[in-house]
Amino acid sequence: MQAGLAPGPATLDRIAKVTVSLAALPLHSPISDAKVLTGRQKPLTEIAFLFAEITSEGGHTGLGFSYSKRAGGPGLFAHAKEICGELIGEDPNDTARLYDKLCWAGASMGRSGLAVQAIAAMDIALWDMKAKRAGLPLAKLLGAHRDGVRCYNTSSGYLSMAMDEVKARIDTAIARGIGGIKLKVGQPDPMVDIARLEEVRAHVGGSMPVMIDANQQWDRVTALRFGRIVEPLNLTWIEEPLDAYDAEGHAALAAELATPIATGEMLTSAAEHAELIRCNSVDFIQPDAPRVGGITPFLKICALADHKRMRLAPHFAMEIHLHLAAAYPHEPWVEHFEWLEPLFNERLEIRDGRMWVPDRPGLGLTLSDQARAWTSATHTA
Repeated sequence: MQAGLAPGPATLDRIAKVTVSLAALPLHSPISDAKVLTGRQKPLTEIAFLFAEITSEGGHTGLGFSYSKRAGGPGLFAHAKEICGELIGEDPNDTARLYDKLCWAGASMGRSGLAVQAIAAMDIALWDMKAKRAGLPLAKLLGAHRDGVRCYNTSSGYLSMAMDEVKARIDTAIARGIGGIKLKVGQPDPMVDIARLEEVRAHVGGSMPVMIDANQQWDRVTALRFGRIVEPLNLTWIEEPLDAYDAEGHAALAAELATPIATGEMLTSAAEHAELIRCNSVDFIQPDAPRVGGITPFLKICALADHKRMRLAPHFAMEIHLHLAAAYPHEPWVEHFEWLEPLFNERLEIRDGRMWVPDRPGLGLTLSDQARAWTSATHTA
């Protein structure tokens, strides 16, 4: 066994085994947003997942995952395979120290991007184990402010869908108990977006929260003009109007427009989010725990955002973000995607416009037989 931290009276357990695996989740049909219509990306057909399963000498277990769209899945697995052995013999409760240890193990790869996304699966698994050990849902371990989080649906509003399909999917989502609807925009002709948006607003009525997402496809002038045109529609936010790294541009929009600005999902470190927060670039900060490196750096982002009284709307991975949003002080949103449901045996409860924290310990998730069947590579340390 590899030696971990020198034992002290507080070290009551050790990590005995770490298994990382790569799986590919196929989508029912290709998905297109503005990045596809502008020619920058191909339609999304599958999502790669890196799973981490950690077992301690005391018999405790933890499950975590990270993911990649279009490219990068094999790279995540390769990096995790190289560094996961660093956890063997360590106290699984030392989440902060172990995050730093894994970062230094792959320091030449940097502290953002693929390097930390590989670490994320293991960091999340350690937090899952810690909450299970305590017999608490992760949200309760973190100190929940609420048991239910407002949720909105994104998978109903892609640009690859005709308006009849969009409306039908919106109706299904609302019937399921969803509390808001997000529509993709950012097409080459903004007036097409405005027509679709006005049609959706008329369909759902004036009281239903509606968000729009341009997926970084506008320049500053287009974003400002579009934002001014749609202000009467009372949108909950305009998401990713500009390049993800344009903190100054987002800050200018946030200062000019009455409609709130949201961004952050494409950033891959706590430091990058800190720049958005420092510049007052957003009204809603949108970190993604698997992308920024896991729960440990996500909590650092939340602490900075709370200091500025910013609102929180984590991107994707509702199975993780439900717990993190429930523990954020200011009323947040969580993003509903049904895409990941085949990976797990459990389902999250949605009613009254909210997603409800489960009573199961940890994340409350176990991998399904289907997830095992989609697995293409496995490594155990």
